[in-house]
Amino acid sequence: MTTYFITGGEGFVGYHLSKELSKDPDNEIITYDAQKHYVPLDKSSWPTYLQYRMESLDVDNITRVRGDTTDRGLLKETLQAYEPEVVIHLAALPIANVSNTYPEEARRNILDGTITLLDVLREVEFDLERVVYASSSMVYGDFPMDDDGNIIPAQEDDDCNPKGLYGSMKLSGEHITRSYTERFGIPHTIIRPSAVYGPTDCNRRVSEIFLTNALKGKRLRLDNGGHHKLDFTYVKDAVSGFIRASTHENAINETFNMTRGEGRSIRELAEIVQDLVPGTETYEHEKTVHRPNRGALDVSKAKELLGYSPEYSLEEGMAEYHDFVTTEGTY
Repeated sequence: MTTYFITGGEGFVGYHLSKELSKDPDNEIITYDAQKHYVPLDKSSWPTYLQYRMESLDVDNITRVRGDTTDRGLLKETLQAYEPEVVIHLAALPIANVSNTYPEEARRNILDGTITLLDVLREVEFDLERVVYASSSMVYGDFPMDDDGNIIPAQEDDDCNPKGLYGSMKLSGEHITRSYTERFGIPHTIIRPSAVYGPTDCNRRVSEIFLTNALKGKRLRLDNGGHHKLDFTYVKDAVSGFIRASTHENAINETFNMTRGEGRSIRELAEIVQDLVPGTETYEHEKTVHRPNRGALDVSKAKELLGYSPEYSLEEGMAEYHDFVTTEGTY
């Protein structure tokens, strides 16, 4: 039997990860979640989806604990009670631009929570196999470009020069995690996901905004022509990657990009939504943006060392996401 302790286990990715792990009756899952939200409730389906997640996680091999990663006492008490072999640290502000709005909360949530968790793990007396730290593709900043101006897929050993608070704090979390390995021998794996989307997402990422706006009959806004590219990753593929990173020996003390591995433009996303919701219109909007120039991430390392194999194209993932929202979800 393997016991997993998942911070942020009732959040978007954490929920899907906990649910997938629970399908194996030999797994025991402890979700540790503060149940915080950062999007105004009048613009969010968070209460509905939180209830949906909690009901879905009501299974025999999942134990839910309400707690904050900065609560050292409760964190230590819970870890000592369940003695997990694997800790997956997902708890953080869910989207990059929220860090600019709430910088102190971002620091407390991303940095203080990570330090508290690692420091508690340094003190507990049980055999910990590894900590999996959820970082972000935002740590890279602007992706490299070739002489013709084409974006080169970001690799794990590329220089990291984040442009915003979120990426900077996530990169600091990586350094802190590695430092605890070097100083105290806590095994780690670092995962860099990108633009994860899918059922129960309520953090106002562009995939959710486009799909829900289309279903409401609203137009889709394309900032600066919609040419900006992201490596959209369906949540089931992200979960598959996290599980491999949590169990594979080749993952110990390594860092992995864990994405679809394909750069797709915001305009392409809009066109996919238009196919799913016929009659949806778009309009263009000129806007000064402060986000890094991104595209595909190179996932060859995860494929070669872990056998990672993302299955969902953006078309396939959005179709499944659309089916969920229109049958079980809300918009």
